Amino acid sequence: MAVYTEVPDEALAAFLEGYDIGRPVACQGIAEGVENSNFLLKTTRATFILTLYERRVNPDELPWFLGLMQYLAKHGLSCPLPVADRQGRTLGTLSGRPAAITTFLPGAWSRRVDVDMCAQVGAAMARLHLLGEGYVAERPNSMGPQSWAGLLDSCRARGDEVRPGLVREIGDVLARVLPAWPGTGNNPTLPRGQIHADLFPDNVFFRDGRLSGLIDFYFACTDWYAYDLAIGINAWCFDDTRRFVPARAQAMVAGYNGVRPLELAEEAALATLATGAALRFTLTRLYDWINTPADALVTRKDPLDYVARMEFCAARMGERFLP
Repeated sequence: MAVYTEVPDEALAAFLEGYDIGRPVACQGIAEGVENSNFLLKTTRATFILTLYERRVNPDELPWFLGLMQYLAKHGLSCPLPVADRQGRTLGTLSGRPAAITTFLPGAWSRRVDVDMCAQVGAAMARLHLLGEGYVAERPNSMGPQSWAGLLDSCRARGDEVRPGLVREIGDVLARVLPAWPGTGNNPTLPRGQIHADLFPDNVFFRDGRLSGLIDFYFACTDWYAYDLAIGINAWCFDDTRRFVPARAQAMVAGYNGVRPLELAEEAALATLATGAALRFTLTRLYDWINTPADALVTRKDPLDYVARMEFCAARMGERFLP
């Protein structure tokens, strides 16, 4: 979450006239994240999240994202529910940007990760995968392997400013991952469906130690279920020193297996998928580090955190990933 586009009070009041959610009381920008402009919106009736869509989000795909969130929320997953206006529309325009309002989830993300949280995240992810089977519309993964070479090219000119030799190292890993990716060449395909694809700690809320909701579905797509799990392992199972914590990963996989057991082919592909996940976030963080405007109200994320993950996972390609 971030703020790239400001919303004048008059424009907000006019926008909210189209909704039956009360009059605006406060609208405060949220500075975390890098993708969209987000605001904590308080009205005379309740608290909501207002999102203005920016940058990598394709406006033509917003109905798919909002539809998935509606479907999952209405079928029992704790996630934001898009709020329809008086005409039944969940997508509008504000300050020249596509905009939507969603319900506010109680809880907060935890800056301290433990094994039990990882188990809960694994179980919630598996529930999302199973529930998503009823949402039949598909969205290809726009940030999947087909995008990585182009991202790397866009970072070549300045990538080594972050660390000397970084561009070449990423290229070497990319050259190993792409031929090994599930569904390419003779590599088997895996079970697939709707995945979150961005289930980082700041996208998972807890209350009193229990998982209370999943947010930020704007990288959701149709892809391998096990790739979502690999993203989760990268996001949750390394400590603040960038060291892999096996107990966290084992707990996440166990939580996942308790809801939707992994197939043997998924387990076998986990090291490749985890390497690809680390590579993907290395590239997007590197791109954002280079290109984020200096005056944006946003917290940039260090790409070297994911370089360390990429190196760890790549060293384990071709062998069993978890002990």
